[in-house]
Amino acid sequence: MNQIVNDNSTRSMTLIKYLTFFMFMMFAMTTDSVGVIIPEIMKQYNLSMTSAGMFHYGPMIAIALSGIFLGFLADKLGRKKAIIIGLTLFAANSYLFLLGSTFAFFLTLLTISGVAIGIFKTGALALIGDITKSPTEHTTTMNAVEGFFGIGAIIGPFIVAYLLKHGTDWKWLYIIAASLCIVLISIALLVKYPTSSKQNTESIDIKSTFSLVKNPFALGFSLAAFMYVAVECSIYVWMPTLIASYSGSAVFVATYALSIFFILRAGGRFLGAWILSKYDWSIVLAIFSFLIFVCFLGSVIGGVNYAVFLLPSSGLFMSLIYPTINSKGISCFPKNQHGSVAGIILFFTAAGAALGPLAIGAVSDFFNHNASAGFVLATLFAGCLFLGFLYNWKYKLTEINF
Repeated sequence: MNQIVNDNSTRSMTLIKYLTFFMFMMFAMTTDSVGVIIPEIMKQYNLSMTSAGMFHYGPMIAIALSGIFLGFLADKLGRKKAIIIGLTLFAANSYLFLLGSTFAFFLTLLTISGVAIGIFKTGALALIGDITKSPTEHTTTMNAVEGFFGIGAIIGPFIVAYLLKHGTDWKWLYIIAASLCIVLISIALLVKYPTSSKQNTESIDIKSTFSLVKNPFALGFSLAAFMYVAVECSIYVWMPTLIASYSGSAVFVATYALSIFFILRAGGRFLGAWILSKYDWSIVLAIFSFLIFVCFLGSVIGGVNYAVFLLPSSGLFMSLIYPTINSKGISCFPKNQHGSVAGIILFFTAAGAALGPLAIGAVSDFFNHNASAGFVLATLFAGCLFLGFLYNWKYKLTEINF
């Protein structure tokens, strides 16, 4: 009998793990396709880079607010309820793309989808803490989760490119994502989730979430997430615009630069667990962030001819940084606070994803719509990220918690 119970529990844990993987893949299909969609809506609605970028800024701001204000739901209601609520809202909202055709209508739907993502993503991040037994396993699982996110980031732009090539509207991407979401909801309803710790549930609310922001570990990892995502988003939001004028011999690389970036980022995340098992995570992040900075600096100095190669290559070095930030930040706290902490990190993540590209687009517009000027700012972000990780490694700021 005990063997049967253990087998059922093992199957449930495996199913939950893959459900989490595919949730991240599904929403990455939409969020990371924006760099391909933006040039289309700029032409369709005659928009500037800053205005068209609202397709990215809008949902990212919504994710940020959802993470900070609703992240506690994963601790208060439980992981399963939070995930199902978020997925249901995301699916219903995505199907509404069929009903409209205006920029304002689509932007509203994207903003609502951001709220939904914030809810189910914090639930999923907290769930990872429930199904892992150590900080090392947590980091390994987080890298695998982000690897599937990377796969979604490859699939999404490919679907959009395919749709556009065959004369189909890009909004059908959201219908495809919604249909996949229905499958995930059905699985989530059927599977048995592990019981999460709920000590002091009466104090789990927005107020308790804001009190955690004052914690130096929560704040430090959140700021690292902000800076990293500002750098990463500069690639998939504005790199296609930056290299659009490229006319050199490496046309193939230029054409598929974004796909190359996503492939390297996804592949690197699957390898990230092995790298982190061999070397101290703090020095790995310091070295990899330095290599990212070199890629951006070389692109700025060398111009578009160098950027075509260097910017996509930075995906390999970016691969393990964000999942490690997330994992180490969440692991600093007890499991009954994982939803709230995940919400805080998600807030700074989405804020970086919104404000970073917004600032880059604004700088580009200020210099006569010159994307190269915006990437000077992106290079400064990369430099700040490196200095932060270098400081953390040198002074062992987080060693006490690991």
